[in-house]
Amino acid sequence: MLIYYREIETIKETFRHLLDVDETGKHKKLAVFIRRLRKNSDSVFVFLNDYEVPFDNNASERAIRMIKVKTKVSGCFRTFDGAVRFAKIRSVIDTTIKNQGNTFEALNLLAYCRAE
Repeated sequence: MLIYYREIETIKETFRHLLDVDETGKHKKLAVFIRRLRKNSDSVFVFLNDYEVPFDNNASERAIRMIKVKTKVSGCFRTFDGAVRFAKIRSVIDTTIKNQGNTFEALNLLAYCRAE
């Protein structure tokens, strides 16, 4: 286990060394990116210490994909209220799937609670 912690510290040290550059001559967006990485450097490698934190954001990207598909198929939402309702329902569906629950039961419960 001690070797693992040494490897993590080596990764973090290498990361800090890579960010130890003078960004003044760099492209504006690159300089802003370097400063943001420096500011949030403690958050960049959280997944190395906490196994429940994913190392990518694929789940988030998959969650918003349905909204993009919906807007491509129909062009847009007719009303703002409709867009909010769609987002809430998709949120329930995605959360239920993520927690390995029964989506049909979750939607029934949602409809039942809404009816009251």
